[in-house]
Amino acid sequence: MTQIIENLAEVSAKYDALFVDLWGCVHDGVAPIPSAVEALINYRKGGGAVCLVTNAPRHRAAVAKQLEHIGVSPECWDTIATSGDSARAAMFRGAVGKKVWFIGEPHDQSFFDPIAVVEDPVEITQVELAEADGIVCTGPFDPQADPSVNRPAFLLAKTRGLPLLCANPDIVVDRGDKREWCAGALARLYTEMGGQSLYFGKPHPPIYDLAHRRLAELGKDAHSSRILAIGDGIHTDVQGAMGEDIDCLFITGGLAAKETGTKHQPDAALLDAYLLQAKLEPRYSIGFLR
Repeated sequence: MTQIIENLAEVSAKYDALFVDLWGCVHDGVAPIPSAVEALINYRKGGGAVCLVTNAPRHRAAVAKQLEHIGVSPECWDTIATSGDSARAAMFRGAVGKKVWFIGEPHDQSFFDPIAVVEDPVEITQVELAEADGIVCTGPFDPQADPSVNRPAFLLAKTRGLPLLCANPDIVVDRGDKREWCAGALARLYTEMGGQSLYFGKPHPPIYDLAHRRLAELGKDAHSSRILAIGDGIHTDVQGAMGEDIDCLFITGGLAAKETGTKHQPDAALLDAYLLQAKLEPRYSIGFLR
């Protein structure tokens, strides 16, 4: 049974590093969550390392710039691992061919920026679907539109046997008080229609490998038993951490706030029912990171 804790400091001394989700934990897409920022700053003051592990479909420099824009203090983190970087490396190694059809918003064009960690990268050209070798999806064209609007295009893509590279496995995200669809919803639909979807963010292993490498770059890598993952996505953050044999602190006041009855803290009975249905058991749970 998960242990409901009041604050991070209750358990943080057991861990040398944190893998921390961003959206829903450190910020809400619009503004920082002050208690979370303060908790991470205090953890770092005690000698711990913080790697932000995010399913953002962009490279880490773009995420760092976004955090600055939102107002998240750089004092609360050490390094960043993004699903975008994992997916970008795969794309530039030719995972979906040289000619790709891009699904996403204009601000995600940085996904195609040159990458230094891949030797002899494939030259990628963006084309229309009819000419494509594969699909790169960083998110819907319109985050408010139901994913089913993509069915006609996906039918053609599936018939042609095109693989879809999903740069963000999240299904939904809350931007302030508005819920938006993410790339994972489109990849799920494509898979359900019989297409092939390739994933690189949480809960899949590549992003955790990248997170370990990011810590190693700082000389702060830790054994999985000394890492605590923190996140609000039951099928991304929690499932991914459990798959990597990493303890997890589940933030119930994010995506699962309604289901867990979270105000300040989750309702214990509702939380147990939610976790039973998900068939997942995080080591710890808390209403909000603090």
